[in-house]
Amino acid sequence: MAESRRLVPNDDISGADRVVWDQTASSPAPSPAAVLWDMDGTLVDTEPYWIATEFELAAEYDAHWSEALALQLVGNDLLTSGRFIQQQMGLALTPEEIVERLLDGVVARLAESVPWRPGARELLADLRAAGVPCALVTMSYERFAAPIVAALPPGSFQTVVTGDRVEHGKPHPEPYLTAAAELGVDPSRCLAIEDSDTGCRSAEAAGCTVLTVPNHVPVPGGGRRVVRSSLLGLSADRLGALVL
Repeated sequence: MAESRRLVPNDDISGADRVVWDQTASSPAPSPAAVLWDMDGTLVDTEPYWIATEFELAAEYDAHWSEALALQLVGNDLLTSGRFIQQQMGLALTPEEIVERLLDGVVARLAESVPWRPGARELLADLRAAGVPCALVTMSYERFAAPIVAALPPGSFQTVVTGDRVEHGKPHPEPYLTAAAELGVDPSRCLAIEDSDTGCRSAEAAGCTVLTVPNHVPVPGGGRRVVRSSLLGLSADRLGALVL
């Protein structure tokens, strides 16, 4: 852990992970080597799109589904979710077919509106201006991530790791290890931004510090996690103090 941790006073950091303001600090901590972004629920709030599409699938096959079941899928890779839906709904479709059906519905909704999370685009722009490399690390597939990346200024992400590019999805460390390797940085000097326990476990296992911003489901603190209620007000020059 760094000897001096610096944030503005009264920053919204919770529980045991609270970062204490160091009034003797004369200069900001170095920026992270890279910032590795989760997508669903972190950069964009697409969980309602997924849930609505799942309910449509259930209605088509007269199957049972609930919001409680839907929330169990937050942060999982798509094939794991497809298998869960297959079992819960009793569908004759394969997990791969279920995933493609879900992607069709969510991508169609994205074409109408991209639901950005508060403060995400502003922080991403500030990191770009500061020269801090960023990666998108999502368990969604490339055809879902592509329109979101295309809606951002060019160069916002130096690499994009999607669920169809890795053998092991979150909570396995492979997605974050892949992103750090493609950026040429040490994972221990990276800050991951996540909204789910599954994603946090993946990033922690890769050696990253995790800025945890819970959204639809609660996320426990502890370990290498710093919990914050929002990305609003964060900037590149303040993220270095979070890297443990």
